Amino acid sequence: TGNGICKCRVCECFPNFTGSACDCSLDTTPCMASNGQICNGRGTCECGTCNCTDPKFQGPTCEMCQTCLGVCAEHKDCVQCRAFEKGEKKDTCSQECMHFNMTLVESRDKLPQPGQPDPLSHCKEKDVDDCWFYFTYSVNSNGEANVHVVE
Repeated sequence: TGNGICKCRVCECFPNFTGSACDCSLDTTPCMASNGQICNGRGTCECGTCNCTDPKFQGPTCEMCQTCLGVCAEHKDCVQCRAFEKGEKKDTCSQECMHFNMTLVESRDKLPQPGQPDPLSHCKEKDVDDCWFYFTYSVNSNGEANVHVVE
């Protein structure tokens, strides 16, 4: 495949290639997910391609999940109880919802904006009183979750 030389009808592969035809790349760069893990920690990198071992996840780096809750829906109840002391987790908030740092901001234009180094989700969810509330959710390079909520 151009990734080695033929000696006596046997391929001798260049560095970072393997296989009988040197067609298997050992480079894991194409398997790197946005969180810095190989195949998002949900698969193995084989010949430069992710083989997702968790069937819910798919895509080139095992990051797509059609059946998973989005970040906003997943954290809505905890944000609601921490910021406004109401919602389904109001009574269990201190046990279940302390996994992120929370900052209250005055208005939506004070929320963090895209362009920062950490992946950022902008969320608009309804609370128990059928009112909209807005927050952002991001995880920094140390793995710490940060939530900014509009008061």
